[in-house]
Amino acid sequence: MAKRQSKPASSSSDNKVQPLFPRQSTGWDPLGNAGDERREQSYVRTVKPMSAGQALLMQAIKDHNLTLALGPAGTGKTYLAISSAVTALEKGEVDRIVLSRPAIEAGESIGFLPGDVNEKMAPFLRPLYDALSDRLGSKRLKAMMADGSIEIAPVGYMRGRTLNNAFVVIDEAQNCTYAQIKMLLTRLGWHSTMVLTGDPDQSDLLPGVSGLADIARRLEVVEGISIVRLADADIVRHPLVASMLTVL
Repeated sequence: MAKRQSKPASSSSDNKVQPLFPRQSTGWDPLGNAGDERREQSYVRTVKPMSAGQALLMQAIKDHNLTLALGPAGTGKTYLAISSAVTALEKGEVDRIVLSRPAIEAGESIGFLPGDVNEKMAPFLRPLYDALSDRLGSKRLKAMMADGSIEIAPVGYMRGRTLNNAFVVIDEAQNCTYAQIKMLLTRLGWHSTMVLTGDPDQSDLLPGVSGLADIARRLEVVEGISIVRLADADIVRHPLVASMLTVL
């Protein structure tokens, strides 16, 4: 498993870790103003950006048919993409949502587990279910998956398809090869929107195999495609996540 490249050791004067969300800050705090409030887990009707980078991403998704969202863990890439997909479906802008992610094992093998292909794929697709459930509620999500309004499929099942009138989200794209991402991009059909999300620094593939960074670099010159690069300051998980990523 490829790991994030270690950063060179800094001098003793630069060796102190500075939190991105200090308690005395008047800005947004992932733990809430009181610091001890629990996060509301009921489904969310509207989603608002929590940082300038997130606002840029949400606007890019609205304005472009193809958007690549690159950034570290916890910046809301997947959540914002799926929320935008749900909003588009509810407004009638698309007929269905198609979500896909590669079935790459992060250092642990599950091939020996019992069950059919859908049951074996469940652990890989769980983050997508969680985001959809948070946005729609579990009962409504089950109903929409049953009638085909929402489809979740592994990357390997996407070849040969043309996705018209759909909102397509490709999650964990850093675990796709160059050829796989090229295949996925060419699935885009008429009246459709596609969003690729991933962190090029956290690929589970061997070094040099991931194609996300190369694809993003090549597509930056293509008109009509938006490349949004989120930063550590856009992380909306626990403040320690942002602080850890500055040294890991």
